[in-house]
Amino acid sequence: MSKLNPNLSRRSLLAAGGAAAAVSSLGLPGVASAAGPITLLNVSYDPTRELYEQVNPLFIRYWKQKTGQDVKINQSHGGGGKQTRSVIDGIQADVVTLALSGDINEIVSKAHLIAPNWQSRLPQNSTPYTSTMVFVVKKGNPWKIKNWNDLIRPGISVITPNPKTSGGARWNYLAAWAFAKRQPGGSDATATDFLRKLFKNVPVLDTGTFLNSLRRKSVA
Repeated sequence: MSKLNPNLSRRSLLAAGGAAAAVSSLGLPGVASAAGPITLLNVSYDPTRELYEQVNPLFIRYWKQKTGQDVKINQSHGGGGKQTRSVIDGIQADVVTLALSGDINEIVSKAHLIAPNWQSRLPQNSTPYTSTMVFVVKKGNPWKIKNWNDLIRPGISVITPNPKTSGGARWNYLAAWAFAKRQPGGSDATATDFLRKLFKNVPVLDTGTFLNSLRRKSVA
């Protein structure tokens, strides 16, 4: 793997505005000559596939014009938890763009590849992102699904990956939790009960990603 030019911030390489990702660079030492090519591996979670298909060519062209260097960006995608374990187990990543700050912190504590204060580089330890929860239903919405309460009705099948292995699934989990807590009389107990009913309607907790789950099952 080519080493990185010192003027090139790994953290800035693939951080795209509006991407719902916790971004950090791995502490790999070394410097390439200014004219030498750069090869980078971005280990990311699954929903960013299409994002980086569009972002990477733009960055490659921009960096070539700015520095004269050629950049090749390789991508690795999968469930957020699985990708985190891959980095901890030794995959040679230059950049990680994962779903949750907790994934980054796990790499910090177990692999010691990222500075412990990585999140303090932005005000209030923030991670910039924007995201919207969307229900994908069968054509014509035959079950008339409009809100979260509809997902816990008997006979509804909900397709979501396992939140233990998928960052996107954790967003699903947390969004459902927040919905339940915001209902009249909402509490941790009512939210727990709501999540229990919701996941009873999940036929298979796929260990991979939402797209894999969707390919294997039909949506409610």
